[in-house]
Amino acid sequence: MAEEPAREWSDDQLKSDDLPKKDLIKFIQDNAANSFLAEHKLQGNIKSVAKTAKKEQLMIAYNQLFETKKFKGTEPIEEVIEQVKTVKIEDDPSKDAKTELVDEGPPKYFKSVLKKGDKTNFPKKGENVSCWYTGSLVDGTVFDTNIPTTARKKKQSKPLSFKIGMGRVIRGWDEAILTMSKGETAKLEIEPEWAYGRKGLPENKIPPNAKLIFEVELVAVD
Repeated sequence: MAEEPAREWSDDQLKSDDLPKKDLIKFIQDNAANSFLAEHKLQGNIKSVAKTAKKEQLMIAYNQLFETKKFKGTEPIEEVIEQVKTVKIEDDPSKDAKTELVDEGPPKYFKSVLKKGDKTNFPKKGENVSCWYTGSLVDGTVFDTNIPTTARKKKQSKPLSFKIGMGRVIRGWDEAILTMSKGETAKLEIEPEWAYGRKGLPENKIPPNAKLIFEVELVAVD
């Protein structure tokens, strides 16, 4: 489900005064790897970053993101953990260090448990998980599923497997599945910000700004 983000703006649009710095910062923070954000000093609250970062610096960072392809999920989890440990908050005597943490607001998904799991085997970031799923729009239109139509075919098929928490799937999945235990089936209602956002996914018939509904069964954690 994860894919390289498309460019939002041309060079002329980047230079335009109509493009706020905050929009540029949000795009970079949403799509760049931690090491890239640290390198360009773009970690932290968007308002705080906007006060210190110049438009020219943001334009350079935006273009370099696509040149270096240092997107989220491209770093081994060990490197990410190490980088987070070494990131230093810039000294600001007017603020307590705790206020520098990024506040993204409430989660952009809602989970309801349809079938309880074993309550023991919860996946950790970087582990492989395997899932059966069906994805639909709010109006009930199914846009994707890996569940075979018969029990016989299900025995011959394999569920979707991927490393959780690594940006291999949409963020709503990465966040929600970490809260599930082996054997659990859940309904996930994911807001556009943690799904396919403003662009949607036209080839999968997912329109822009679409809220997605998934029924997911976590069948294995290893």
